[in-house]
Amino acid sequence: MPALPADTATLVSRVDDDASVRRALQRLVESAGFAVETFASGRQLLDFGGLARTACLVIDVHLGDMIGFELRRTLITGGVRIPTIFITAYDDEATHQCAKRAGAVSYLTKPLDGQVLAWAL
Repeated sequence: MPALPADTATLVSRVDDDASVRRALQRLVESAGFAVETFASGRQLLDFGGLARTACLVIDVHLGDMIGFELRRTLITGGVRIPTIFITAYDDEATHQCAKRAGAVSYLTKPLDGQVLAWAL
């Protein structure tokens, strides 16, 4: 699918503390036709002024400054309810259940399959 112009593309906000993963996922999300904003921490996302334009969040479970589930809870407490996809390299049943309780629309494991992520968006 050809990428849409950034001003008309759906915005996906991506939070991951690993710079190489942020870059790779940014390219992947953009190639699927979405605009993307990337953040190195939960705090950066919380400080972002464009959350109202964000159609989907993709949040790593293990961030340097907080757990992805904590970030989601903080957003919801603040009245921000954006569909959220959690990703993790540490897949286990407890983490999967936490993602469900946090209201995840999808739960994906690293390494990510690009087609699976595009489908989840």
